[in-house]
Amino acid sequence: MTAIRTAAEFRAWATIDLQALNSNLALARSKNPDCSVVAVVKANGYGHGAVPVSKSLRSQLRDGDCFGVATIEEALELRRAGITEQILLLEGFVTADELEVVAAHGFQCVLHSLYQLESLLKICSGGVSPEPLVIWLKVDTGMHRLGLGPEEFAIAWSALHGHAAIRKLVVMSHFACADDATSPATGRQVAVLQKTLHDTNIDIAKMEISLAASAAILIWPQTHYQWLRPGIMLYGGAAVIGENGVDRGLRPVMTLRSRLIAVKTVAAGEAVGYGASYICDKELRIGIVSIGYGDGYPRRAPAGTPVLINSRRDGNIIQQRAGLAGRVSMDMIIVDLAGCEHAAIGDEVILWGQGLPADEIARHCDTISYELFCQVTPRVHYLYE
Repeated sequence: MTAIRTAAEFRAWATIDLQALNSNLALARSKNPDCSVVAVVKANGYGHGAVPVSKSLRSQLRDGDCFGVATIEEALELRRAGITEQILLLEGFVTADELEVVAAHGFQCVLHSLYQLESLLKICSGGVSPEPLVIWLKVDTGMHRLGLGPEEFAIAWSALHGHAAIRKLVVMSHFACADDATSPATGRQVAVLQKTLHDTNIDIAKMEISLAASAAILIWPQTHYQWLRPGIMLYGGAAVIGENGVDRGLRPVMTLRSRLIAVKTVAAGEAVGYGASYICDKELRIGIVSIGYGDGYPRRAPAGTPVLINSRRDGNIIQQRAGLAGRVSMDMIIVDLAGCEHAAIGDEVILWGQGLPADEIARHCDTISYELFCQVTPRVHYLYE
């Protein structure tokens, strides 16, 4: 029998707060309780573990809701893990072989190109699908990534609407600038969608439409229509420019942790770290933390990027901020302990999560919390709470 390992045995670990995860889904749904929900768990649940995340969220899904993944492999992983709820492939299928798998498992599927339409019509005419399919027609409203143009959409709609092998059609698109409350782009994209449907003689009032991912759920209520697609907000990350997730009532789900493995004093004028780029302007007490870019902590994190150090004194935890000193190494970072007089070897260090938003760290690194979550490597142990 395998013993359950605890955080005390690990040099780097991530705690995943499943209560926070469910709280974040509840907050997303509260923005429009009448909407159905696609709970997006692609990219291994944004680095949090697609299977445990999905198993935790499934009790909150209502009839008609579904999970959203990017690839057929991600969908099959959930099925093998016993996830029986509906699953939507947000990038659709690439080959006819993939489409056969979609049909066999009853996955819902995005159709964004006419080459997919041709394959879909062939498989529908061949009777391969055991049940009628749910197809999401994606319209390119201005992001110019995936999606059907207006004329292409009219072709796809004409071919699939009322087809015996199609149970339901949902119309969707994706916003380029929804994270910016001041951008006119979102309104323009909505107008393009409305015109496309009008020109195809579709009654918008009778159509299921999905436009709102995390940012639009929070700040563009007029785009909610019938479906919400919460992604990063499920994991506590900010979806709005310049904000932290906690600013919107979201709770951090992943807290990335390590510990101090050395503490030393360096003389004024000495350099620390690779490249000798960080020069101590005074005698400096530094700590070495056992985490680096080999664990997914971003190498580009600059000096001053904050961490939280949990030190013990008289049986109490004292939490203080420290900043990076010198370059991030593969297995270690160096932190300035000038303001952490109680810091000692063995103290827990929080890299992001509870008390230190991943969005804040992301801004220091000129990136977004999505990337921080997704790049955590298998060297980090995951503990689900």
